[in-house]
This record gives sequence, structure tokens and C-alpha cells, in this order.
Amino acid sequence: MKSVHTLVKQTWAGLRVLLVMTVLLGILYPLAVWAVARIPGLESNAEGSVVTRNGQAVGSSLIGVDPVPADPAHDPWFHTRPSAVTPGMPSGASNKGPYNEDLVNAIRERRDVVARREGVSPGQVPPDAVTASGSGLDPAISVAYAELQAARVARNTGVPLDRVKQLIEQNTSGAGIGVPGVTVLPLNLAVQAAAGGAH
Repeated sequence: MKSVHTLVKQTWAGLRVLLVMTVLLGILYPLAVWAVARIPGLESNAEGSVVTRNGQAVGSSLIGVDPVPADPAHDPWFHTRPSAVTPGMPSGASNKGPYNEDLVNAIRERRDVVARREGVSPGQVPPDAVTASGSGLDPAISVAYAELQAARVARNTGVPLDRVKQLIEQNTSGAGIGVPGVTVLPLNLAVQAAAGGAH
């Protein structure tokens, strides 16, 4: 009889702990985190640094997503670095070393694709055009890679080349960790605005 009483007592104590922890960690803690995320100045970071245009989300200032042209022969976009992220996976590097044959072949193929797209020799393609960043979702590219793409973007958008180069300069910051970098999303939005929003 005493063991049954002890079992009931322990079960009831366990249920009380479960209920208290459910309320604390399942309701109160998430609400507190949500409330802190609504403090002015933190909201943008908490929501993923979403970039909006005309009230609609167009991307994130922290995540680079390579735009896919509807017509590759008339590609109007600046492109990001290649992504090491496969669909459905979180950000991360490929984990392949410089002597990995698959990586070497992938870089060679990417260099040829970029050279054909930009109408230059493979030797003119900068390294960040063919290698992924550590996160695999870098929002910025080198100034050299942006300048390589300028002529194509100008040709396909109708925006004068000098104006495209000005927009590159206006969107250049220290995003490249110690070296200047060009953030691709705002640059593409600026070019799109200069072209009259046709793309």
C-alpha cells in the first residue's frame, strides 16, 4: 500500500513538473523571445533582415540568392558567388579541399560558364565568381566581379554603362571583410529602378 502511495505521489510530482516546464518553456519563453524581437532596432534582424520594395519582400540583405534570368541570352542581373548549399540544406561550405578533383572540375566549369556569359577569356574571371563562400550564401561579390558583369547588365537593361558603374560604386562597402565588396541585391534593385523597373 505504501509503494502505491509513493508511486502516486511521484507521478503527481512528475506531472506538476511537466506542466510547469510546459508553461515556462513552451509558452512564456517563446513569448518573451518574440516580445524582445519586437523592440525597435532589433525587429529587422529578428525577421531575417528582409529587404522590401513597394511593400513586398524582395530578399534579405544577409543572404545572397543568385537571380535566375528568364532569358539567359539577355541576362539583366548581377550574379552572386556560386552557392555551396543544396536545396533543403542549411547554409555551409562544401567541405572540399583545394586538391579535391570534384571541386577543381566544378571551378573549371564555372569559370567557363562565367567567361562565356560575360564575353571574356577564362583568365579574366575573378576567383569569387567561381568559388563559394564559407556560408555558401554570401550576399556580396568583389568589385572586380561586379565590374566584369557591368557591360552585360548595361547592354541588357539599356542603362548606360557609366551609370551602371556609378551604381556599383554606390553599393560598394566593406562587405568583403577588409576589402571592398558589392552587395548584389541592392545593386540589382538600383539597376532595375534605373532601367524603369522593366526587369
